[in-house]
Amino acid sequence: MGLGKIAKRNLLAFSGGVDSTALFFLLLSDNIKFDIAIVNYNQRKQSKDEVAYAKKLSKLYNKKCFVKEFPKELKFNENNARNFRYKFFEEIIKKENYKTLLTAHQLNDKFEWFLMQFSRGAGLSELTGLEDEEERKNYTIKRPLLGYTKQELINFLEEKKIKYFVDKSNFDTKYTRNHIRKVFANEFIKQYSNGVKRSFKYLKKDTTSLLSNIKSYKNNELTIFDLPDDENITIRLIDKELKKQGILISKATRDEILRQKEIIISDKIAISITQTQIWIAPKIDITIPKSFKERYRKDKIPKNIRTYLFSINCKKID
Repeated sequence: MGLGKIAKRNLLAFSGGVDSTALFFLLLSDNIKFDIAIVNYNQRKQSKDEVAYAKKLSKLYNKKCFVKEFPKELKFNENNARNFRYKFFEEIIKKENYKTLLTAHQLNDKFEWFLMQFSRGAGLSELTGLEDEEERKNYTIKRPLLGYTKQELINFLEEKKIKYFVDKSNFDTKYTRNHIRKVFANEFIKQYSNGVKRSFKYLKKDTTSLLSNIKSYKNNELTIFDLPDDENITIRLIDKELKKQGILISKATRDEILRQKEIIISDKIAISITQTQIWIAPKIDITIPKSFKERYRKDKIPKNIRTYLFSINCKKID
């Protein structure tokens, strides 16, 4: 089992489960430098044991181990847990100057996501949500295990006699993802894993081909794309750019972007779709002098982008 090329400054999102434990030891076997970070959600009795295991491994193999407790006052749900986790990771990345966040998503996860989105009605952008590599603002997310099935990782750990934890809440079928996993995904992957792997490779190539001919322009934190003829490609470009900012949007939000054309997302990012271009920039709350307003109007700068341009003294985009 190999992981491919990975940079030197890596932070591994660790939980003590099958996937992250397998990735921990695969990184060791490939002599890849990394440290680990773990969140204690305090939702299960074994959470403390998982944190203790993370600390034990980090001490044994000379790794830094960053730990954070999920706050009791914050309601625990999947969305809050994810936002809290990534905020924690990003704080560490910034402070310690890591270049890459390694997550242990594997083929079953990717296929489960595919089926969940497929069941809701989704396009290419949503169906191929989990990618091998994803650029964020100040770091890169890498998922080096997407080519391996859950069972292959279990086999690896069992053969090496490596300890790992099993989160029993993953078997509770009242949650949609667990239901899809138990009823559809696991058995399908067991029988057709090679075909699924090939299909995801073809989907990735198709997506890359669709986006490769779109011209883009960067000016500090402003991104401009030439507007494609296809709305699906338009929303794919926007979705990809927002992910770099750590913003994940729902199908309803995607539809609203295409409907409104000029919109603010998460009170952070301004998006404008004109007749020829897509503009994406940080939302800035400042007052623009009348002389600049007139200049931006003549230059056909979208209204919700103008404050950002003024804030960086960018008077005209050619």
